[in-house]
Order: sequence, then structure tokens, then C-alpha cells
Amino acid sequence: MLCALLAIWAVGFSPAAAAPAAFALSSTAFANGGLMPKVHECTSGGGNDPAKKNESPPLAWSGAPTAAKSYAIVMRDLDNANLIHWVIYDIPVSATGLPQNVQHVYQPQVPAGSRQIYYRGSASLYGYQGPCSPSTVNTYEFVVHALNRATLTTLNSSSSTQTAARAITAASIDSARITGES
Repeated sequence: MLCALLAIWAVGFSPAAAAPAAFALSSTAFANGGLMPKVHECTSGGGNDPAKKNESPPLAWSGAPTAAKSYAIVMRDLDNANLIHWVIYDIPVSATGLPQNVQHVYQPQVPAGSRQIYYRGSASLYGYQGPCSPSTVNTYEFVVHALNRATLTTLNSSSSTQTAARAITAASIDSARITGES
């Protein structure tokens, strides 16, 4: 009888059962380290490939810290001097992901309350600027940050991607990442 009680106690109170899930980021569009579909590539490269639509990929996260008050995502081209391709922040803490093709506006309708930084590059637009590497395969990193505040009040519609990335890093309490090739 004592052995049975000890066995039940050991299963019910095992460290593995008590450990929270790790903060993780994923996409239904591509596997971590996998090839990103053309629909997520930029349209500013001069070509007429109808498959390239500059749509942000769907992203989902889980296991975020309970202390999170909002989220932000920063996308970088790791093979091009960490060039920032996308910053979206003030994502509500109730969100667990982003849909495909977030609007290219400062304050997209989905997720409500979020804001995006203006991309000053080949496209010059708010929000996502997809991969634009016509002759090489580059690695793109998406990082979701759990932030210690609900809004980044120091940022606005004229903030640069670098300023936004610094503010996000300063407020980040945890992060998760995924990479894609294009």
C-alpha cells in the first residue's frame, strides 16, 4: 500500500509535470529552418513572378511567460548584416499568433491595438517586407518577444526599425525564434 501511494505521489509531483512549456514560435507556412513559400517574398525585386506577394507568414506562439503584458515581433535577414525587415509591436497579451498577410499599415486591424514600423528600403511601406534575395539563399529570423509592458510609448509612426528593435529588446522578458530560408 505504501509503495502504491509513493508511486502515485511521484507521478503527480514529478518535476517534468510541474515545468511550464518552453516559449516557442512556429509557422504553418514553413518548418523551422525550412524554405519559405514564394508568397512571402517581396514584390519590389523588379520581376513579375505572380507567386511573390509580400505577405507576412502566419506565426503562432505558445508557452509565453505569465508576466508578459504584450508581444512584439522582429524579423531580420541574418545574411545581410541583420537587416530588419519587419517590426510589429503592442500585440495584445491575449494574442497567440498573427494571421498571414498582416495589413501594410501603421495600425493593422488584426491584431487590434498593434502597430508596425515603416520599412525604409526597397519597398518603403509599413510592416512586413519579405525576402528580396534574387541570386542567393538567405536566412530570415523571426523573433517574438514577450514584453514587460502593454505598450511601447516611446515608439510612434516615424520611429526607425533600429530604434524599435532596441526598445523591444529593452522591454523583453523572454523570446522565441524561428528561421526560414529564401
